[in-house]
Amino acid sequence: MASYDVIVIGGGPGGYVAAIRAAQLGLKTACVEGREALGGTCLNVGCIPSKTLLHATHQLHEAEHNFTKMGLMGKSPSVDWKQMQAYKGDVIDGNTKGIEFLFKKNKVDWIKGWASIPAAGQVKVGDDVHEAKNIIIASGSVPSTLPGIEIDEKIVVSSTGVLSLAKPPKKLAVIGAGVIGLELGSVYARLGAEVTVIEFLDAITPGMDAEIQKTFQRTLKKQGLNFVMGAAVQSVEAMKTKAKVTYKRRKDDSEHTLDADVVLVATGRKPYTEGLGLDALGMEMTKRGQIKTDAHWQTSVPGIYAIGDVIEGPMLAHKAEDEGMAAAEVIAGKHGHVNYDVIPGVIYTHPEVANVGKTEENLKDEGRAYKVGKFSFMGNGRAKANFAADGFVKILADAETDRILGAHIMGPAAGDLIHEICVAMEFGASAEDLALTCHAHPTYSEAVREAALACGDGAIHA
Repeated sequence: MASYDVIVIGGGPGGYVAAIRAAQLGLKTACVEGREALGGTCLNVGCIPSKTLLHATHQLHEAEHNFTKMGLMGKSPSVDWKQMQAYKGDVIDGNTKGIEFLFKKNKVDWIKGWASIPAAGQVKVGDDVHEAKNIIIASGSVPSTLPGIEIDEKIVVSSTGVLSLAKPPKKLAVIGAGVIGLELGSVYARLGAEVTVIEFLDAITPGMDAEIQKTFQRTLKKQGLNFVMGAAVQSVEAMKTKAKVTYKRRKDDSEHTLDADVVLVATGRKPYTEGLGLDALGMEMTKRGQIKTDAHWQTSVPGIYAIGDVIEGPMLAHKAEDEGMAAAEVIAGKHGHVNYDVIPGVIYTHPEVANVGKTEENLKDEGRAYKVGKFSFMGNGRAKANFAADGFVKILADAETDRILGAHIMGPAAGDLIHEICVAMEFGASAEDLALTCHAHPTYSEAVREAALACGDGAIHA
């Protein structure tokens, strides 16, 4: 039996970061992970593999649509799906080995297997029980499904199965117009699939700024994605080589069917706490199956902490990482901090979509006076040169103080551009502070400055 200051359950972004941070702070640390590789869902069957397919298929799109405009002549590349899958595997492998190296470097023990907590201060893996002064639960989440839909990961797939299909489908039905559905829908649309997205609500990307939702949906339609909005899926019937989706339109209750080679169920994710033994510990949970924590990420059981997808808040890898570092710092007697008002969200389609802070709808609901600064990428020289002028930057600032309250970007490198606004918000900056900061020309980031100028006397290039 080994004894530790901290045992982290789960080797995903939240868990491995918590383990490394705890070790850096001088705590004897172990991390329990049952997969064959570290990195969790994000690295093995989520963020990283989906980005490889997004990147590869975007290059294909550029070759098919923009190369000749730049004087790059010749045949468009053909798709070797096996090689694309191998490229994806190499990227995953390189990253997971990187985490193993970081564990060794920081003297974090990787305990291989699945954990349970028989009592506070104890973690059981296989037949071994390890002592721990503190436990951090970072067991993540799994794809959720709809009642009556059976996922077989061949014809009816989750976000895991859709990354490793035997071949790209000719017809793909996507249930759910959230981040996962739109990213993977766009991958297969670029590979020639006829993609239909079925969404229960009347707008895509629920919770996002309404103006972004409308513009983004219009852009995806141009890229060949079909949308059936306000539709409730009743059933998915898998046959030998295809599936039949039955759905009802909410406005008139009319029933429709859709045939597809593959159906992606992208209806979100749910916390994964199975087998941990939380009931026996008497741990307090929310109605949605999340672990309840206090302001220091401690659960209702003293000495047990929880972070990431198993607790409340957005299910984002970087949110889990922040919480992992903060929880480790609290355990080490320091002050852990996460600013939940400044957690960016990104959709890695093309164009990318990124947001941070409040939406206009949030501010209207709060009755808060605000001003809007907007700038279109059509006015950005670099974006036009790169055939990437779709979209805009929108900054929301307090009407009186000019403090930045939120930002929404749809356009090239939006996922990177959002961070200068995150830093500005972390420091309590005004839109004018951003507008007075010199930005290099020609860069995409000039669009951010122009939107900040539009919060004042007006953008220059609009």
